[in-house]
Amino acid sequence: MVVFDRNDYRKVRFVARQKEINEQFAINLIAEQPVTEVSSRVISCDGGGGALGHPKVYINLDKDSKTGTCGYCGLRFKQKHHH
Repeated sequence: MVVFDRNDYRKVRFVARQKEINEQFAINLIAEQPVTEVSSRVISCDGGGGALGHPKVYINLDKDSKTGTCGYCGLRFKQKHHH
């Protein structure tokens, strides 16, 4: 928990009430998301939120692991195994 000194200028925002901290950290929420399986070698990710997403990035899944992670939102992708 973050504790401010009594005279800390940042405490001004919390004069009339207790500071609230969201216990759901983004990294934990992303880890709960399942890996998305795709059939192509290269996929794009834009965060899936339209205007609320992030810039479109292309992720190469040609690596030995055949997996990739978006650098913006942390979503994980995996290339389906072809028989």
